[in-house]
Amino acid sequence: MSRKELRTRCSIESDDSINQDHHRRISTSSQSDSISLYSTTSVTSEDGVIDWAPQGAPVIKEGWLDKTPPKGALRYQKRWVTLDVEYLKYFQNEKVRYSKKIIPVTSITNIVSTGDQKFEVVTRNRTFVFRAASHLERNEWVSALQETRGHHSTGDTTSHPSIHMQGYLELRGIPKLYVVVDGSKVFLYSNEEEFKTGVGITSIEMNLGNVKDMDRRAFDLITPYRTFHFVAETDQLKERWMAAMRSCITDSLSSNDVAMRIWSEESNKSCADCGADEPKWAAINLCVVLCQLCAAAHRGLGSSISKIRSLNMDKRVWTDELIQLFLSVGNKRANLFWALNVPPGASLSPSSSNEERQQFVSAKYLEGRYRCYHHLFGHQEALNDALCANLKTDDVLETLSLVFCGADVNCETGFAEFPRPISLACHYNQPLQVVFLYHNQNTEGICNRAPLLTLPTLKHSGYLVKTASMERPITMQKAREDFTQRWCSLDEEKFSYYENDRSSKPKGELKAKDITCLAVNPPGKHGYPHTFEMYVTSGRLYLFGADDRQKVREWNESIVKAFIPSSAEDLMGMDFERIGRLRYRLNLQSPRLGWFALVGSMLHGRFQGGNRVDIDLHRLQDLSTHQENLVLVLVERGRTLHIESEQKIDFLGWSAAIRQSAQNTGNTLSQQQLTCLDVPVIVDRCIKFITQYGLMSEGLYRKNGVNSKISALLEEFRRDAREVRLQEEEHGVDNVSGVLKRFFREMEDCVFTSEALLHWLSTTAVRDESQKISQYQTLFRSLPPVNKATLEALINHLYCVQHFEDMNQMNQHNLAVVFGPSLFQTDGRDCRASIVIEELIGHYVAIFDVKEEQLHTQLDLLRRFREMQDSCVLEPKPLPPSHIICTVILEENRKQAEYHIQISDAMTAAELVRELLDLCKISVRENEYWSCFEVNEKEETERSLHYQERVLSVFLCLGMDSNVLVKKHPSMKAMLDYLVNEENISKCGVMKFRDDRSLLGRGNFHDRFMVLNGTSLRLFKEVQSNRVEKEWPVKSLQVYQGIKSRLRPPTSWRMTVVYEDDKHENQQCYMCCETQIDMIQWLATFLCIKHEGNLWPLEFEKDE
Repeated sequence: MSRKELRTRCSIESDDSINQDHHRRISTSSQSDSISLYSTTSVTSEDGVIDWAPQGAPVIKEGWLDKTPPKGALRYQKRWVTLDVEYLKYFQNEKVRYSKKIIPVTSITNIVSTGDQKFEVVTRNRTFVFRAASHLERNEWVSALQETRGHHSTGDTTSHPSIHMQGYLELRGIPKLYVVVDGSKVFLYSNEEEFKTGVGITSIEMNLGNVKDMDRRAFDLITPYRTFHFVAETDQLKERWMAAMRSCITDSLSSNDVAMRIWSEESNKSCADCGADEPKWAAINLCVVLCQLCAAAHRGLGSSISKIRSLNMDKRVWTDELIQLFLSVGNKRANLFWALNVPPGASLSPSSSNEERQQFVSAKYLEGRYRCYHHLFGHQEALNDALCANLKTDDVLETLSLVFCGADVNCETGFAEFPRPISLACHYNQPLQVVFLYHNQNTEGICNRAPLLTLPTLKHSGYLVKTASMERPITMQKAREDFTQRWCSLDEEKFSYYENDRSSKPKGELKAKDITCLAVNPPGKHGYPHTFEMYVTSGRLYLFGADDRQKVREWNESIVKAFIPSSAEDLMGMDFERIGRLRYRLNLQSPRLGWFALVGSMLHGRFQGGNRVDIDLHRLQDLSTHQENLVLVLVERGRTLHIESEQKIDFLGWSAAIRQSAQNTGNTLSQQQLTCLDVPVIVDRCIKFITQYGLMSEGLYRKNGVNSKISALLEEFRRDAREVRLQEEEHGVDNVSGVLKRFFREMEDCVFTSEALLHWLSTTAVRDESQKISQYQTLFRSLPPVNKATLEALINHLYCVQHFEDMNQMNQHNLAVVFGPSLFQTDGRDCRASIVIEELIGHYVAIFDVKEEQLHTQLDLLRRFREMQDSCVLEPKPLPPSHIICTVILEENRKQAEYHIQISDAMTAAELVRELLDLCKISVRENEYWSCFEVNEKEETERSLHYQERVLSVFLCLGMDSNVLVKKHPSMKAMLDYLVNEENISKCGVMKFRDDRSLLGRGNFHDRFMVLNGTSLRLFKEVQSNRVEKEWPVKSLQVYQGIKSRLRPPTSWRMTVVYEDDKHENQQCYMCCETQIDMIQWLATFLCIKHEGNLWPLEFEKDE
C-alpha cells in the first residue's frame, strides 16, 4: 500500500481496523498525516473571514480523551470525543468534520467506571475504553452517557427505517466500505458485520451534498467539507447508487420539520410584519419569520438587504444553529428592535395590499424609521467595541441592535489570533453569534443610508412636577409646594427636563444607561397623589409626579423600556412597585448583574442567558441585611440569594421595599407570612408554643390572658411574624392562646370563607353520619390552599389538646365552644358554629384523611415528651430506661421518607441505623457506610453522630429547624483510607477562619494557621507565629459540616465548630478549606482524636 493510500485510509477507517494490519507502519505522526475526511468546519478565506456552516445534533458533552490502544499498539491515542442525543463519536481532533468511529447511544448496553480515571463503554459486540484527565472529568462523562442512554431504550441498533440502498462501494484508496443510504444521511461502515452491530465509522449529512457523475464506474459525493470519490462494481450499480443518493438529498430538502421547529416559539407562528398565521419564509439575516406576501416585499429590497429563505424548501440552509437562533430571538423580541416605534395606524394587517407592504417593509428595514436605536448610534468606534465585547455573551438581540445601528461585522477586534468578530465569537464558543454574523457578512446599505442619520425617535414628552434631586432616601412627605413643573422628554438615550416646552436648553439630563432603578410610590405618599423615583449611577435620587395616574403610568412604561434590556422584557409588563438592576449571588455562584422587579410580595429576577428566579417573600425562612457591605440576604428552602446595589441610596430603597413586602400585607390568611406548608407563621408559632408549654394547662383556651399583652403581641406578629420569638417566662400560655383566638376572630374573612360559610353551618343538619362526613370533605377540598392548610393544622392541634382532657379539662365540646365563634366570626350568635368545630374534631381522622397510625405516633410522642419534661422538673437525676417514638428521615437515592422509630435512652446511633435499615429491608453492600446525622436546616449544617453516641439525648435537644437523618456517609471511606496511611494523627495548615463576633458585623473570613494535635486545636495568625491566639480542647468541640449562607463563606468546603466558653455558653467559629480532600482530612483527624481512633465499627451489633 502506498503512503498516499495509507493516509487516505487513516482518515476514514477506525483506529482498530488500521492497526490490525498496519500498526507497525503508523507512528505517532499519523495524526498530522490524517487528511481527506478531516477538513475543518471553519474555512478561512484570504481576507480572514470565516465561512462557518454548522450543523448536526446539539452536543451534550465534548472534550479530549485518551482512547484505549488498538491491538498491538503500546500508547493511548488522544481523541476528540463528542456526545449528542444520538451518537457517541470520536475524531482525530476538534477541527475535523467526520468521525473515526460513531457509536449509537441505543447500542450501548452499559457504562462502567474503572481505575486510573478510565471508563468503559460497552456494546453488544465490543467494549471501548477511554481515559480522562481527572476523576472529576471521568465522572462527568459517565453521568452524561448514563443520562443520555436513559432517554433511549436499547433495541435493534441496525434498524434503518428509510434505507434507499445498501452494499459495498470502493472509496478511493480503500478497497471496500459498506455504505448505507438512509433517510437524509449516508453511513459508512468497515464491513457488513459492523453495520449489523450498529457501530460505524461516520455519517454524512446530505442536505448540503451533491452527486456528480464521473468516468466509468466512478461518481463523486460532494460536500462543503470533502469530496468522496466512490467506485461501484458495475455501471448499473453506479446508476442505482447515484439515484439513491440524489433521492436522499431531495428528501432532506423537502420537509416541514424546519417550520414546525421554528413555530415552536409562539411569536414565530405569526408574520413579523403583518401578523399572518403560519409564515413559511424568513429573512435569515434580519432574524424575522415572514408570510409569503411580506417575503415578496422583502425581495424587492434586494438580497444585500434581506436574505429570504423558505422554511420548507431551503432545508440545507437551516442548520441546527440557525434554527436555535430563530428560537432564541423570535419575532416578538426581534420587533422590540425593528418595530418598537411604529406609529398608530401604520401597522400592516394580513389583508394589506402589496403596495402597502412594500412601503412598510422599506420604512421598517431599509430606512429604519421604527427601530429601537442603540444608545451608541452614530459613534462608530464605540459600536465596534461594544460588538466585540458582546460576543462573549449569548445576547444575540444586543448584537442585532449593534449591527443594524452601524457596528461593522468585519471590524478589527484587536486580537491577532481572532482578527474579525466572527472568529472572536468562535473563540468564545458562541455558535448563535457566529451564525448571525455569518449571514450578515455581506449585508449592505441597511445601516448607512441617509434616512438612518436622523435623530433617534422621541418616545415620550409632557409636563411633570419634580423636586430637587437628593443623595439620601426620602423619609418625609413632600408637600405640593416642594414640587416645580418641568417639561420632560425621553428618547432612546436620555431623559431630559426643561423650564417649559419652549426652552431649548435642558435644566438637567439623565442618560438612560445611568438609570439603575425606578420606584413607584403608593398613591398619596407626597403632595401630588402619583409620584415615582428614579435612581442613577451618580448616587442621586430624582422625584417626579403628576395629578393624573394614567399619565404617570405611561411615563413609567416609557422610562422602563429605555433602560431595561430585552432579556428582561417580561418584567416591563408587570405591575411593579420597584424595578432595576442589582448585583446578585445565588447560592455559591459568583456575583453577577441581574434585573429585578418587586411586585406585591413577589420578587422576580431575570439573569443573563435566560435564567430567572421568582421568590415569594411571604415564604422566606430568613431575611437579613449586612450593613457593613450593603448586602441583603434572602433565604428560601433550598436556596439563598444575596443582592446588592451599585449605590447606597439605591440599596437602602430596595432593602426597605423588600422588607416591607415580606411582612404581612393584609388581614387575610393568604396575605400573612407563611411556612413551607402554607400555614401562617403566627398560627404555626402559637400552636408549637402551646404544644410545648401549655398542653397540660388546666382551662387551656378557656382562661383569658392579659388584654394589653395580647394586643401588643398580636401587633408584633402582624408587623413581622418571622421576627417574633415566643418565651414562656415573657409571654405565657394564656396570652399566646388569646393571640391565636383573636387572630382568627379579627381576620377580614374567616377561615371557612364568606362564600362557603352557610354551607358549613348547614351541614350540621345532615343526620346521616357518612353523608355528613362526605359533605365536610367536599367543603374542605374546595377551600383555598392557605385556608385548607391552616384549618387542618388547627384541627390537628385541637384534636391533640382534647386527648389530654384529664389534665387540661378541655374536651371536644369545650374547645368547640371556645373556637366556634372565633373561627366563624359569629360572636356567639349562631350555635351551629360550635357544632361544626366539635364535629370536625370528632371526625378529624375521616374528614382530613389522616392515617391513624401516624396520629397515634404523634400523640404517643407528645405523652412521652410531657412525661420526660415532668421527670426532669421533679427529679433532676438521670432518667430511668424508657422509650419514646421519634421521627427519623431516611435518605436513599436522593429521596427522603419519614419513619417513626421507638428510641430507648440506651440506643446508639449504630443501633438506630441498623433498625431502620432492617425495617426498610435495605442490605448494606461492601464499601457502604450508613450513618446517622444531626441536620440543622436553618444553620445549614450537619454532623455525623459517632456510632456509639446515644441518640435519645440528641432528639430531645433538637430545635424546630433540626432533624435526624440516616443516609450513606459520603466521606467515611475516604477518611478511613486517610487514617490508615497516617502514623502521627495530627493536622496543620492554613484555613479561612471567622469567629462568632463576625455575626455582629465586625469581621470576615481571614487566613489563619491551624494546628490540630492529640489534645487541642490551636490557632495562629500566621505560619511563622509563635504566639497562640486561640486554643480549644478537642474533647469539648463539636464539628459540623456546613456554614449558613448569609455569612458568605469563601469556599464550598465549610465547617462550623461549636465550643463552650468560660461562661459555659455555646459559641461558634467557622472554618473553610480550599479543597474537599483537605476538609475530609481535617474531619478525619478531629474524629480520630476525639474518639481515640475508634472511628467506625467492624460490624453493627444490636444489643438484645
